[in-house]
Amino acid sequence: MRAGDTTKMLKMIVCIKQVPMVSELPWDPKTGVLTRDAAEGMMNPACKSALEAALRLKEEHNGQITAITMGPPMAMEVLHEALAMGADRCLMLSDPKMAGADTQVTSFTLARAIEIFCSDYDLILCGCHTSDSETAQVGPQIAEELDIPSAAYVENLSVKGKTIRIERIADHFLETLEMDLPGLVTVTTGHFTPRYIPIGGLQDAFGEPNILTVGAHDLSLDENTIGLKGSPTKILEVFSSTAGKKNVVLTGAPKKIVEELFKRFDDTIGSVIRKDLKAVK
Repeated sequence: MRAGDTTKMLKMIVCIKQVPMVSELPWDPKTGVLTRDAAEGMMNPACKSALEAALRLKEEHNGQITAITMGPPMAMEVLHEALAMGADRCLMLSDPKMAGADTQVTSFTLARAIEIFCSDYDLILCGCHTSDSETAQVGPQIAEELDIPSAAYVENLSVKGKTIRIERIADHFLETLEMDLPGLVTVTTGHFTPRYIPIGGLQDAFGEPNILTVGAHDLSLDENTIGLKGSPTKILEVFSSTAGKKNVVLTGAPKKIVEELFKRFDDTIGSVIRKDLKAVK
């Protein structure tokens, strides 16, 4: 901030999530929810882009960033990473009673934590979706819980006073929108490439981390309204999709193989190259 600048500090919240790194997600066959303690985790890529967007606004507007996550104790790792990147403080929502929450209950729980611990925010940033579920629901649902305006799939943004201007692609058109603050945006991975973490940032993040951990009791939430118990979504079946393959081996002279290839697959090849092979023979 320049000397003599009396501009109000821009207070931001970034909701981040730890997602499994493995391609085969470890599901609990009884409950249909992820057993997150069984998989190595990382910060969700879109959440990391949202954090980068907040960091750029922080540099421009003398901002302050609070990173929030909800998950098992191992999810603390992504908060350390957020501090290392440049977040100022972190809030960890962790309680066995919160486990197994669907998007509706997750949004409800995060919103209550924001109201209690970060109520003076100007802007909330979330990733546009997560790599472990792809629902893209939590961000907009948080906005509904807090009764604030929101915009999804933001490619670029800027803040002036109490107004945010955003750009996003919708139906192959570039939209430019303005929205009053406080508000919420979900950020894509296209424009905000996350920065590298400096050594100094790592020292700060693991030296005296500014992380507050809270549970259901701290949020005054009944266990029947959170976690798996409070979630209206019920998973009936979880399975991994498999792609069937059939190998065809063609033998003989090259000319014979080519003729057999077109005989068997002329319709498929024609649809790919958008030509009727029978017409050009």
